[in-house]
Amino acid sequence: MNLLIVESPSKAKTIEKYLGKGWRVVASVGHVRDLVPENGSVDPDKDFAMRWQIMPGKEKQLKLITDELKKADSVYLASDPDREGEAIAWHILDILNAKKVLEGKKVYRVAFHEITKKAVQEAIDNPREIDKNLVDAYLVRRALDYLIGFGISPLLWRRNLGKSAGRVQSVAVKLVVDREREIEVFKPVEYWSVSATCNANNTDFSAALSQFDSKKIEKMTIENKAQVDDILSGIGNPVINAKVINIDKKKSTRRAAAPFTTSTLQQEAARKLYFSSKRTMATAQKLYEQGMITYMRTDATNLSADAVNEIRNYIQKTYGEKFVPKSPNVYVTKSKNAQEAHEAIRPTHFDTNEHKLSGDEAKLYDLIWKRTIACQMTNAEFDSVAADIETENKRAVFHAVGTTRTFDGFMRVYTEDKDDAEESKESKLPPMSVGDSVSITKLEPEQHFTQPPARYTEASLVKKLEELGIGRPSTYATIMSTIVDRKYVEQDKQRRFHPTSGGWVIASYLSKYFKDLVDVNFTAKTEDTLDDVSNGKQKKLDALRAFWTPTKGMIDGAKDIKTAEIIDAINEIMHSHLFADGNDKCPKCGGDLGIKLSKYGPFIGCVNYPKCNYTQKLEGTDLPDEAKEENKEADKQKSNSIELGEGISFRVGRFGPYVTDGAKNVAAKQYNAETITLEIAKELLSGATKKAEPVQLGKNPATDQMIYYYPTGRYGAYISSNKVNVSVKEQPDLETAINLINNKKPSTKFNKATKK
Repeated sequence: MNLLIVESPSKAKTIEKYLGKGWRVVASVGHVRDLVPENGSVDPDKDFAMRWQIMPGKEKQLKLITDELKKADSVYLASDPDREGEAIAWHILDILNAKKVLEGKKVYRVAFHEITKKAVQEAIDNPREIDKNLVDAYLVRRALDYLIGFGISPLLWRRNLGKSAGRVQSVAVKLVVDREREIEVFKPVEYWSVSATCNANNTDFSAALSQFDSKKIEKMTIENKAQVDDILSGIGNPVINAKVINIDKKKSTRRAAAPFTTSTLQQEAARKLYFSSKRTMATAQKLYEQGMITYMRTDATNLSADAVNEIRNYIQKTYGEKFVPKSPNVYVTKSKNAQEAHEAIRPTHFDTNEHKLSGDEAKLYDLIWKRTIACQMTNAEFDSVAADIETENKRAVFHAVGTTRTFDGFMRVYTEDKDDAEESKESKLPPMSVGDSVSITKLEPEQHFTQPPARYTEASLVKKLEELGIGRPSTYATIMSTIVDRKYVEQDKQRRFHPTSGGWVIASYLSKYFKDLVDVNFTAKTEDTLDDVSNGKQKKLDALRAFWTPTKGMIDGAKDIKTAEIIDAINEIMHSHLFADGNDKCPKCGGDLGIKLSKYGPFIGCVNYPKCNYTQKLEGTDLPDEAKEENKEADKQKSNSIELGEGISFRVGRFGPYVTDGAKNVAAKQYNAETITLEIAKELLSGATKKAEPVQLGKNPATDQMIYYYPTGRYGAYISSNKVNVSVKEQPDLETAINLINNKKPSTKFNKATKK
């Protein structure tokens, strides 16, 4: 028998159907091992030695793998085809070697970019060894993230500055804050335009003033109403005679966009489907595991020859020969280090777009399918006509443009938002020749003001990070959800990012004391270094030392800085943001106002505290109020809670620490607020035992309500009836269950609602 190990249980089911007899396919359910969650698990003084542990909840999965391995002759490690997937294969192999269960068995590493029978079989027929360079790149990334977490995050917690400072998330927050700063200091500039309603051959059309008194009129040329009035006076009466002095005709084409990469899929799904990055990637993951699309984490834009041939055949069959280019369209990726996956995101089959999908999966698949088909179709073709029209007194020239699509090409199937916008501008001009008469029947001056730079949306922030070379395809969704979940940014109804007061504070602190960490060039260089390691161009230890030496210097330099000095520095950076109206004096005593920090979040306070207790709330925060005795327990809970990202949080409850995703809770007694990570929490949740179906024991005659037995619960087996729960060691008979339920003592827990 052969054993094949993948990451996802749903993927395992799909692949086992393809392989049939003689194969057993099991899932690791993601990572199985991680760094020990305590300081010192990465030791820079010992060549960055790392201490690993089996992730909580994964012992059962590893036991399943080892049990199946005993029956197998060969094992195929088939985790995902990227750095993280390579790392999972490496971890599993290392664990199995340590258990000494591989003796006499052959071990292969296989990777496939789509889950189809053909792709899976080809991968099995062409196995390879684990790529040490990819593993080293993972180890560098994991070590750096760990060292930053344990180096900087405690500095933030101790001074109430923030929850954490992730290597890439911090840059994303700073980009949002910097954009907000640009908006705040932006000064709008007035300018005017003049358009004309023209008529030729009994057809109205619009034209824009392009020249006046031999001076070219550009966007900012007309600065105020006085200049507009002079121009209107110079042009003349409401009905003006004019003539065509120039006609320019040309043909143009527009090429289809490249097939989707992870980044462009997230951007287009945000624009067209209003999906968050997290929602897009979760849906794409499901499509991939069903064998519907290729691997969804990629920065490559090329397609396999087989796929291109299938697409071209489909286009010819469905749309005709004119829509098939003479040779396949080739796209060059914009990412200089595109390598982790070898194809763009595309459907695995092209014979039809009719599949039994619904909801998000149907919408996203349709988007991917249309984009992929369109990328191999002929260009769209346009005719454009430009006319220059001069007034009778020869003082003004108006410019009119008409554009008509003459051949649909790829636009028969798919258009990007920018294509839709261009299409909406399409307009025809009436037939005209040089010397023809034109009547100008109306002049319309319009006042404009320059606009500040637009706030980032998820789509534009992902695009910006990609342009800067920051992050990688697998990280964008996590970055977006993390900065929102940790309340560094918030989104308005138009899904635009606004920095919170907490985001302003942490960005200000990091910009002052960890300048390199949030410098886009420094972060991009780190990503380049990881790529160099994965390509074998740089050694693991050299990369770690090159990054860690300056970062450790920043951490050591920030450790002994007094909190008062930090607050002064943050106040200096944030002053124009906090007091844009110039009112920075205390209304009670006249003292200076400034930012203050507390466990409740930042707020504005008076410099003369405690003599003056004036405070001012910042948006999205609560003022500290020691008089709120009734909230002490809630505050204690809040201070022990951490939003980890992706809707997952770490909390401390009555029965100790636990992680929750809102739907289920899993105990995390071996972790605290300083050692828990999102990855660990996800593994705890994914390894949690699913709640078994309840067993009906019978009705309680005292209440006429059914009694249920639950074999698994948060605290073990229990019985339940009419909102009364009783823990049990095993399934009781009905009589015992009735006695336990009816004799359950009422809770003695203090209840404020019953207090008299």
